[in-house]
Amino acid sequence: MLALWRGIATLLGPVLALRVAARRRAEGVAAARLGEFRGIASRVRPEGTLIWLHAASVGESLSLLPLIAALQAARPGVTCLVTTITATSAQMMAARLPDGAFHLFAPLDAPRYVRRFLRHWRPDLLVVVESELWPNLLHATDRAGIPRALVNARLSQRSLRRWSRMPCTARRLLAPFAIVSAQDGETARGLAGLGARDVQTAPDLKAAALPPPADADTLAGLRALIGPRPVWAAISTHDGEEPAILAAHDALRRTLRDALLILCPRHPARADTIAALAPMTRRSRGEGPEGAVWLVDTLGETGLWYRLAPVCFIGGSLGSVGGHNPWEGAQLGVALLHGPDVRNAAAAWAALDAAGGAVEVSRDALAATVAGLLGDAQRLRTMQTAARAAADRNAHSVAALAEALLALLPETAP
Repeated sequence: MLALWRGIATLLGPVLALRVAARRRAEGVAAARLGEFRGIASRVRPEGTLIWLHAASVGESLSLLPLIAALQAARPGVTCLVTTITATSAQMMAARLPDGAFHLFAPLDAPRYVRRFLRHWRPDLLVVVESELWPNLLHATDRAGIPRALVNARLSQRSLRRWSRMPCTARRLLAPFAIVSAQDGETARGLAGLGARDVQTAPDLKAAALPPPADADTLAGLRALIGPRPVWAAISTHDGEEPAILAAHDALRRTLRDALLILCPRHPARADTIAALAPMTRRSRGEGPEGAVWLVDTLGETGLWYRLAPVCFIGGSLGSVGGHNPWEGAQLGVALLHGPDVRNAAAAWAALDAAGGAVEVSRDALAATVAGLLGDAQRLRTMQTAARAAADRNAHSVAALAEALLALLPETAP
């Protein structure tokens, strides 16, 4: 199966590279960086130890920030290279990565591109996050003698079943991982059954991620503009969810006439479509929260919306997307709401639900739930306190993980 995948990836790699480059160009990625998908370096390799951390997108890469901080604290001078595949994550990492860390787009999983990447960057360690198990990338890393670790692993039942149909391939890919840390027992048992060695279960690394920042002056100005109005937010919404959210807000305003909805879509490129659904002001056009709905169609400002809204609905959970990471809001003491489909972060939502910091809602119950929280200060405070406490309890101390990873580096290996 690995040989077959290498052959397919070799043949289709150039076509896929063109398609990905065109898509990222349309999303605003600079032309000088498009070669990164083919393993072409856009900068010089820094001197010294280089740790490569590979994630998929925004949530996974943000969960790496405390780990990067711990690695740099334990080993001053180490450089961290973070690779992802999406334009949104690239923008987010550019704003959030500390000194001594930088972002690149990951090479596509074609042998030629991966080899080119490794020849230039010569990483001393590869840290794979969650489920980014790309066969050619892992095979080339092994051939180069680079130690590797899998952290915050999360595989759905569907993914585990798919890998179980290729037991030899799964064992060959998983056995070389020197460290395997899973988010939950189900993933840990599944990975062990597929051939991973010494699998450990640890709390979700995202629970330790730093909450999104917010400019203090901007936040103070927006609070002054909003004043005493009741506020709630819908964060990371997807196509098909906004009509239900806007209907819930209309119903809410029958009892709270001056209520404000801060609507933050997962993909701001959909803003024109969303704006056609109802009257609303748009932040990207310099408009403020003067009306009933404020569409915040910008990137990198989520920290503002969590701090402005005491109640937040987290999108991707009313349809079939599978939900999103709730820990950012929980760390900031927000009362959290979610729909029934949260399979992408099931353990996190289960912990918050059980603690009383989050509540599952249907489309029909959304308005009543928001109204109940905004109209009952004691209930709202109780839920906010529970959310923050749950985040504190489940926050994963990354210092021990950082030490274990550093022990894999060639100069410190036993």
